[in-house]
Amino acid sequence: MRFGFSYIGLIWLLMLYIPNLLWIKRQPENYGRYAKNENRVLLAFERVGEVSVTVAAVIFSDFNPRFPLTPWSLWLLSSLVLMLLYEVFWIRYFRSRRTMLDFYRGLLGIPVPGASLPVLAFLLLAVYGGNLVLLVFVVLLGVGHIGIHSAHRKEALAEQNAK
Repeated sequence: MRFGFSYIGLIWLLMLYIPNLLWIKRQPENYGRYAKNENRVLLAFERVGEVSVTVAAVIFSDFNPRFPLTPWSLWLLSSLVLMLLYEVFWIRYFRSRRTMLDFYRGLLGIPVPGASLPVLAFLLLAVYGGNLVLLVFVVLLGVGHIGIHSAHRKEALAEQNAK
């Protein structure tokens, strides 16, 4: 692990946070009602993971591309592909009617893609950089973030099936 600025980490964070900032004004109807039911333990994991991943992604230079490219670079490329799919998820959501089910609709067989894709992308980024610190923080984030949004999805599906 090498301390230093990671421009790749910054790019990934921008790809993560810009759509989320736009989402604040375009949340699914009744999202607040679902948020009130969030598991406190999962919420703690998510919050600690969010802050820790954000910091770790930019303070370690391990994530910047190394030249010449090698087969190991496929980890970085795979991480980029997942982040691009995350952007596709947001474009699809923003163009939808923005219901809870639109927000939690799978993408290419990936469940809860808004939660799963960035977690997986940062996980692959940690593997590429050989950075155990980011890896641990991503696991914390994943448990909380994917857990919370999987519960929201389950709740939304149950609500729809009750109609």
